[in-house]
Formats: sequence, structure tokens, C-alpha cells
Amino acid sequence: MATNTSQPILVVEHINVRFETPDDGPVIAVDDVSLDVAPGEFLSVIGPSGCGKSTLFNVMGGLLGGYEGRVSVAGETISGPHASIGMVFQEESTFPWRSVTDNVAFPLELIGMPKDKRIERARHFIKLVGLDGFENRYPGELSGGMRQRVSLARTLASEPKILLMDEPFAALDEQTRLLLGDKVLQIQQDLKQTTLLITHNITEAVQMSDRILVMTYRPGKVKRIVNIDLPRPRTSEIVGSEAFGRYVAQIWADLREEASRGMKDDETRTMRVDEARS
Repeated sequence: MATNTSQPILVVEHINVRFETPDDGPVIAVDDVSLDVAPGEFLSVIGPSGCGKSTLFNVMGGLLGGYEGRVSVAGETISGPHASIGMVFQEESTFPWRSVTDNVAFPLELIGMPKDKRIERARHFIKLVGLDGFENRYPGELSGGMRQRVSLARTLASEPKILLMDEPFAALDEQTRLLLGDKVLQIQQDLKQTTLLITHNITEAVQMSDRILVMTYRPGKVKRIVNIDLPRPRTSEIVGSEAFGRYVAQIWADLREEASRGMKDDETRTMRVDEARS
């Protein structure tokens, strides 16, 4: 677990997000969520569908405005995209017409870095994510897991202080998820990268995290923060351990309760719609 005792690098204070909907009126997506993240820490945010995980992700990444509360990086309040924050999304986002090297070098090209330097840095991060030998391949020649590693390398090439990942492995099979999780853990430890992962996968969260923030069903609040006291360096081999199973069971109990609330809410809403139509 990250043991850095310095000031938090990321502070989220009393975030409230409300949306207007045509059918249900105002909906509270995120309700008074606060959290601190230490430098080098790996924190996962987990919750049932519709709990506001991705909304919170977009607030922290500066992609969503109109909320109440404050987000700060190293003491600086942010109100939009910030150079200290890199983001990896669920949707595969490589450019099919660019090689792996050119994909990874793209953000460096945008800031005007000389070609030789950006190619050198791109190749460094391509090697870091385990894709050396594929520098001249195109996304169409790669598997889904490899394309996500290209996206990760492209984000890391900008050397952000904080890495935000929103369900980056959701489209992958379970075996690939676990192995890619090993690679992300290795990178995170090598770079001492502060990382936040938004996920609905309990195994993934326990495998990688120092702490896990469990959110309630809508409105999304902090239900519990679980400290994961498992040894590092950590790999997917730990998934079969008794201690790992206890953490999974504890978090599943919380998620099951919240997911059940969500199912009942959906059933009630459907009944109201049917009654209104009859």
C-alpha cells in the first residue's frame, strides 16, 4: 500500500451533481462525495450501475462542469482538463490510420515536441506496456487488450501526475483482464503513479487497489472505504488466496445490497410508466 505521508495529491470535496431528465425531473447523480488520494496510491471506485461512478470520473478529470464542490490537484483548484491528469476510457480510442508509435506520440506532437524526442519517449512507453516489437503495427493488427495498452502508453507518455481509468478493461475477457491488471500494477509501481480506477469488477478492484471506495446506488454516496491489506508487489496469483476471497466477499455484500436497491427502483419506475400508459 502507498505509505506516503505527504499531503494528498488529489482532493475531492463535497461533490454534488444533479441532472434534469425529461421523465423523472431532477436526478441526483452524485451526493456529497469527498475523498483524498495520496501520491503513489492506487484507489478504485466501485458501485452498482447508475451510481454515478463515471459522473464522478468526469468531474475529477475536468470533463464535466456545473457541479457543486471542489476538486484540487496539489492544492490547486481545477475547473477543466488539467495537464497533471491523464485519462484512459472504456472505449478503445486508438487512431486506426496511425502506427503504434505514432498513436503513442500523438499528444507529444500536439505540444510541439521535436520528432526525435517524441519518438524516443513513445518507444519508451511502448516498451513499458509490453508492446516492444509492435511499434510499426496498426491498431487493426492488434487484439483488444493490446489496443488498450496502446491507449495507456499514449496517456502515460504525457507523464501525468494522476492517471484516471474508467472501466478500461470492460470489453475484455476475464483472463485478459487479470493479465492486463498485472501489467498496470507493474507500471504503477515502477512509475509510482497515482492511479484511480472506476470499475464494477470486484476482483479487478481488489487485485490492484490500496483502497476501494464503495458507492451507493443513486444518489451516489460513499458507502464505505475498504483498506486492502495485501502484500506488494502484487500479481493476479493473489486472486486464489483466502485473504483475497474475504475482501471480495465483504465488498460483494455491500454491492449486492446496493444493486438490489437499484433493481427495485427500476421495477418501480417501469410499473409507473406502464400505469401512465394504460
